[in-house]
Amino acid sequence: MSRSVLVTGGNRGIGLAIARSFAEAGDAVTVTHRGGEPPSGLSGVRCDVTDMSSVESAFDEVESTQGPVEVLVANAGITRDTLLLRMGEDEFTDVVDTNLTGAFRVAKRAAKGMLRARRGRVVFISSVVGLLGSPGQVNYAASKAGLVGMARSMARELGSRGITANVVAPGFVESDMTDELSDERREQILAEVPLGRYASADEVARVVRWVASDDAAYVTGAIIPVDGGLGMGH
Repeated sequence: MSRSVLVTGGNRGIGLAIARSFAEAGDAVTVTHRGGEPPSGLSGVRCDVTDMSSVESAFDEVESTQGPVEVLVANAGITRDTLLLRMGEDEFTDVVDTNLTGAFRVAKRAAKGMLRARRGRVVFISSVVGLLGSPGQVNYAASKAGLVGMARSMARELGSRGITANVVAPGFVESDMTDELSDERREQILAEVPLGRYASADEVARVVRWVASDDAAYVTGAIIPVDGGLGMGH
């Protein structure tokens, strides 16, 4: 049965692969984007997750076209990498406001409809960095680690209403960003990954779609790594 799915930051990379995976399964999918045009074949809505009024407007538009959101994938995120002693307060707070507080804003708004329907799936896209840490990414790692506490608290708070909240934590994924790394850095990363390769965005998308499916109806408050074994034990 087709569901109403919203993927934040779904206009490129992992978010786009996730959105297309749901669409291919027959769901009605909308992606949020801050500028430009939505990806070909997908519905899009402008949304700035750092602005609650923008989030409210985006949800109102989605609800008017495809119904209340039944599956939310909170994927929107940014990076502002620099070493701790060089990191300004704006570089820290901007990343946390987008990646963590932004996820809170969209999850809170989605939960209203899910509570009325007594069902729903919330999937937060974290990162192996949020579990392992990474030099130069104090802000990003903090924001991604915070999603774990958020998801687990939501799982306890909303579980009695048939709503699940889970975290998918990708490792290094083939993308424009990793393509720009030097050969030396790519080799260093791969040496740390037991499977010896990067993930594809589609591999992450398939796990997200599974955790939002009926097959995972009894899975909530979980952290599901898609990292080739890089973060095992964390």
